[in-house]
This record gives sequence, structure tokens and C-alpha cells, in this order.
Amino acid sequence: MSSTDVRKEAEDSGPSGYAAARLRLLSEGAQSGPPRRSALSELTDDWLSGLFNAGVLDAADGGLRGVSLVAVGGYGRGELSPRSDLDLLLLHDGSDSGAVAALADRIWYPVWDLGLALDHSVRTPAEARKTAGEDLKVQLGLLDARHLAGDLGLTAGLRTAVLADWRNQAPKRLPELQELCAERAERQGELQYLLEPDLKEARGGLRDATALRAVAASWLADAPREGLDDARRRLLDVRDALHLTTGRATDRLALQEQDQVAAELGLLDADTLLRQVYEAARVVSYASDVTWREVGRVLRSRAVRPRLRAMLGGGKPVAERSPLAEGVVEMDGEVVLARAARPERDPVLPLRAAAAAAQAGLPLSLHAVRRMAAGTRPLPTPWPAEAREQLVTLLGSGQPTIDVWEALEAEGLITRLLPDWERVRCRPQRNAVHIWTVDRHLIETAVRASEFTRRVHRPDLLLVAALLHDIGKGWPGDHSVAGEIIAKDVAARIGFDREDVAVLSTLVRHHLLLVDTATRRDLEDPETVRSVAEAVGSQGTLELLHALTEADALATGPAAWSSWRGSLVADLVKRVSAVLAGDEPTEPEAAAPTAEQERLAIEAVATGSPVLSLRAQTEPPALTEGEQPPGDPEPLGVELLIAVPDQSGVLPAVAGVLAMHRLTVRTAELRALDLPDGVEGSVLLLNWRVAAEYGSLPQAARLRADLVRALDGSLDIAGRLAERDAAYPRRRGVVAPPARVTVAPAASRLATVIEVRAHDAPGLLHRIGRALEDANVRVRSAHVSTLGANAVDAFYVTGPEGAPLPGDEAAAVARKLEETLRA
Repeated sequence: MSSTDVRKEAEDSGPSGYAAARLRLLSEGAQSGPPRRSALSELTDDWLSGLFNAGVLDAADGGLRGVSLVAVGGYGRGELSPRSDLDLLLLHDGSDSGAVAALADRIWYPVWDLGLALDHSVRTPAEARKTAGEDLKVQLGLLDARHLAGDLGLTAGLRTAVLADWRNQAPKRLPELQELCAERAERQGELQYLLEPDLKEARGGLRDATALRAVAASWLADAPREGLDDARRRLLDVRDALHLTTGRATDRLALQEQDQVAAELGLLDADTLLRQVYEAARVVSYASDVTWREVGRVLRSRAVRPRLRAMLGGGKPVAERSPLAEGVVEMDGEVVLARAARPERDPVLPLRAAAAAAQAGLPLSLHAVRRMAAGTRPLPTPWPAEAREQLVTLLGSGQPTIDVWEALEAEGLITRLLPDWERVRCRPQRNAVHIWTVDRHLIETAVRASEFTRRVHRPDLLLVAALLHDIGKGWPGDHSVAGEIIAKDVAARIGFDREDVAVLSTLVRHHLLLVDTATRRDLEDPETVRSVAEAVGSQGTLELLHALTEADALATGPAAWSSWRGSLVADLVKRVSAVLAGDEPTEPEAAAPTAEQERLAIEAVATGSPVLSLRAQTEPPALTEGEQPPGDPEPLGVELLIAVPDQSGVLPAVAGVLAMHRLTVRTAELRALDLPDGVEGSVLLLNWRVAAEYGSLPQAARLRADLVRALDGSLDIAGRLAERDAAYPRRRGVVAPPARVTVAPAASRLATVIEVRAHDAPGLLHRIGRALEDANVRVRSAHVSTLGANAVDAFYVTGPEGAPLPGDEAAAVARKLEETLRA
């Protein structure tokens, strides 16, 4: 059925006909996108016009004059999504308020009866203008006013007056609008990076696109139009699909809805959907940046121009141009091309201009970027030395690098310089730890690395490695392996020599090596240190890798780095550095017990029950030469020492009690303690580092009491944890992947290393400990790492006699543990 037939059905059948026609239009699927939105708007126009005309005819004295029905806001623009509000204004000349009120009821109630959301008002033109002057949101809605029915002259008069008011008041209202957009962005975040974005309210969303229309209507400035209409259309199409799949008036693209929305739009999967949303949001965000910068420039020039004209005797002021680099100048707060610049003859110009802008902390002019994009010839391969140096300068400029890079990317210059960038551009990362898309994370890492350039001998290699370390995420398989291959190609193309190419590819291949090893392996094991030294190869590469590791983690998000992780990585680097300097790591010897450990052990033997102590651990930060330490060292966690008479079930019991008290385990070591002469008995010593989930530690006496009950079987840990878990319902549709348990080959000569990757949950370590206890293996140490909702734990286990497990037995233990965690 055509849209004309649908409209005729609605006209013939009244409200019920409109509802049926609306349902048919939205469910048939013959139309989508702009045609469906236009058809829905036209269908609704006809129905509301019918309601209006019937109400006017029923008015006393043969009709009602001086009144019109006006669509405003999104409905005024003809952009009705399936669950959009109807934004309506009943406009009247004030001659018969009672009749107008009755007419309003004749229109509003049928809308409510159909369950449609309605944003309505009844005003005279003077009242509408007054309200618009007081409420910016009302004024924005009136800018899109569209006549539906009634007195056309009344509507046209209001529209003309509102536009005139807006243009006259633009110097005052536009800064208010900019502040409103900034406040909303602060609350909602950036659409181009969020895993569950609000398509309307987040920065770069539909609200910002509407704000750009308002700026254009002011005649004060205009947004870059290339791609903007298409970006707006894509966001509206996604919102339509979201309304249809959820049946709700929602603008938030929740994780559990994304696959359905992608299918509704005919896209491959949710990642493809998010990438399209991010690309559209990036266009809107960049257009907003450029537009608001132009608004500021115009307003400043208007404020300064009268004074300058007076000083110059009425002559026109000339903008000052300050040289920044060859072919690059600053003018009016922006970086522009010099008059003598010739992009078609100067392939290094884009990088030189970008580096100059970032170093000066200034934005690149839109005109300059577009001129370079249109006219610059490609760089030769390999790049000339100047091009490579300008890239390094750009990457090392700190925070200003981000805006400059985005300006180049908006016009396609980045993918022209680095073709491999296209695969990571706007690529989402479905990991709660990451707060950026892959491409933005790479730039953020470079910004962080720029803070560490004084710590390394080759800052250029550090900055380029930061830019490339995740470049393999656009390819299947292990992104570090794929990235190594790409990094070799890119490094050679941009002009690094063979030795530097080898270092860069090593940094990309092993950019996770230090943090993974430090948090998941026993640093006392010589094999751990030796394997890292073999992978790194040299002191210079180790120095670079240390800085890259920290920059990468800091650019990932707050959950990826801490003083605890930093201290573990620094400890590993120190040990590896010694090996690279020629010192061979020695087999660890059992450390002599401290006085406190010995005291606890003797008390445990004497009482026949566990005893423990809690102690906060701190470590001063690493300082550069001449730097003064802060007042208080940063806490690394809490050391929990437990001495307990040797018995079975100690690991799961302790882990369960800690989970009950909301203590997160970071590392755990278990060993039998040799007691002093004259003291009989066997004692297990547990040295764990823990942290309180909510900042406050439980009392040691309570921990000890619960541990006693857990060991004698009177405390049902599993039941208590299950009750607590049931009290926090899981989000609908968020399904964690199954646990995976593997044996790390050749990770240690002293023990078998079993790696567990699972969804983090209260009591996970308790369940693992119970399963390992049932498998009759001894846990020598545990290294626990939690990234967002993912736990990556490593357990050094031996047989009952203290030797590593045979291969078949180790595989069987891992398989059984995996089955237990998946159950």
C-alpha cells in the first residue's frame, strides 16, 4: 500500500483509521529512513489537520478565526521517528480564549487516547515570543515551526518574528546555546566513544546537529556542510530502528538492543552498527568544534572592530599573520597556510602544519585542512626525514595533538598518510576497561607517552610505538602478532632504518608483556624473568617498553593502571634489567620468616586455630632527578598475613571469607613454614595482598572468627555468596563468555602454571580454590588480575610432593577446573 493510500485510509476512518494506518506504515518495512519519516509526518499532519478543522467548524457562530496549529521541534522538521513526541503549538490571536481552550481539548485528547507522547502549548504570538526570549529550548523549537492547519498568516507572522528575534539576539543567545551544549556533553559524554550511547543527548548526537541548524539560522556563522546531512540521517535511521525493536521512546542504544537494531538496519553485526554511529557522531562533533570556533571569532571581531576602526581613522583592520613554520602562519587564533604555501609542491606541508598547530596549542583552520586535502601530493616512500620528524613532533605535543589529529582525520588526511589507520578508525572496543575507540586510544597513548619522553633515550621510537601498538586490532587473530607485521611495514615506510624498525616491531609485539607478566606470574621464578629478557633483547628496548606499558595503561582507562600494578611492573623491569646486564637469576630460596610471621606461626600452633594480621602497604613513587617526593606515599594495598595449622581446604576457606567481607585479592602466596627449634607442629603461612572494594577494611577479629568457622565447616560460604549474588540482578541481555582454563607451557621450572580467564564475580577465587583442592594439587602462589569485569588469574601449582605436574595430569586439572567454572 502506497503512502497516499495509507493517508486516505486514515482520513476516512478517524482516530482508529490513523492508528491502523500508522501501524501499517511502521510494520510493512516497504519504507525506511527519510521516506518513512516523511510519510509518518504527512500521515500525522493530515490526521491532526482533520481534528483541528472539525473542532473549528464545531465552534460557535459558524467557526473560529485567528487560530492555527503549528508543528515545532523535530515534528516541525518532519523527522518523526516511530516513538517520537508530537511537539504542537496551538497559536491564536487572543480574541476568544474559551473557544481556543475547547479546540485544544478536541485535539489533545485524541492524541492521548492513542497513547502518543505529546508536548503541547497554547499561546498568542506575543506569548510565544516572550516565552522564547526566556527559554532557549522553546526558541530553538520555534525555529523549526511548520504550519499544519488554520490561519496561515498567523503562523507565517510568528515564524518571521521568531527568526528576526533570533538573528537580532544571536550575539547573546549563541553563547548561551554553546554553554548548554557543553553542559549536556559533560553529563552525557561523547557519542563517538560510548558503548551505550544516547543518540540524542550525547556530544555529537542529534541535539548537537539541531544546534548547528540554529547557528546557521542566525546568519552569524555556518557549519561545514560536507557529510553533515548524511551523518544526521544515519543517526535518525538508528533511532528509528531502536524505537521499532524496543517498542519504546528511547534514545539510548543499550548493549542488549544493538544486535536487533543492526539486523533491523540490515547491518552485519553490532560492531558495524556502532562504527557507523561513531563515524556519524565524529562528523557532527567536528562540525560543532569548527562552528563554535567561528562563532567565537565573529563575536570577538564584532567587539573589537569599532575600537580598531576608531584608532585607524575609519579604515578596515587587517588581521595579523604570525609565522609558525615554512608555509604556515597563525591568524586570528587559528593556524592557516601562508599566502606563498603551495600544497601541490610540498608533500610534507600537512604534517608540518599539524605539528606547528599542536606545538602552538592552536586549532587548524578548516580552510587550511581542506586545501591541503585537496591539493597535497602523496609523500614518497620512504618518507623524507623532515616528514618523519614532523610526525614525531606532532605526536609529542601533548593534549593539543588530539584536536589537530581529528582535524586531519575529518578530511581524510590521516588515512592518506597511514593507510592502515582505516581499519582501526572508529573501531569500538567491547571491553569495560577501555573508554575509547581503538584509534582514539592510540592517540591518547601518544599523548601519555609524550609525558615520558625524558625517561627514554629514543623518544621518537616511544611516540611512534604508542601510535602503532594496537594497530593490529583491525585484523583477525592476536592483535599483537598482526600489529608486529603492520608496524614493520609502517616504520619502514616512514623512513626508520632497519635497527629502528626491529625495535618498533618488538615494542608492538610485546606491548602487553610487562604488565601481563608482572600481574600474572611469579617474579621470584627465574624462568619468568629470563623469558622476558629473551623477548625484549636489550636495555634500550626494555626502557622503551616500560614507558610504553605505562602510557598504554593510563590511556586505556582508570581500571587499567594503579600504584600496585606500577610497582609490580617496576619490580619486573628491575629484575629483567639485571639479567640483560649479565646477572643470572638464581633459584629462589625460602625466605627466613620475619619476626611477625614467626610470632603468628607460634600462636597458631599454640591455639590450634588461625591467626592473622592486617597492615597497609605503601611505596614512594619513582622520582626523576631533582624531583621532590610528595607528602604521603601512595598506598599499594593491604598485606594480610595468616598462619594456620596445616590442613586441607585453607585456600578456598580464606578466599571465601575475604569475598564475604568484600576484599579483593591481588596476590596470594602460600607456603609451609619451618618453626623454631622446640616448637612442634606444621603451619601454613599465607601472605596475601588485598584491597577493600568500598574503601573500609573489616576488623581482624571478625575475619579470624569467620575463618575459624569456615575451616571447621560451620560457615556456609557458598550459600552466603549465592545469596548476595542473587540480591544484585544481572542486566538483561549481558551474557559473559564462558570461562577458559589453560596450562601455560614452559612458564616455570618450579611449578605448573594454570591460567584462568573468567567473568569476575564474588567468590570466584573461592570456587577455583575448592576445585584445585578437589584435584589434590597444592597452590604455591596465585597472581590475580582483574580488568573491568574480566578476571585473569595465574596459579602456580605442584603435586603433593612439591614437584610440577606431568603434562597429562596438568591438562586434566585444567579441563576439570574449566568444567567447574562453566557449570
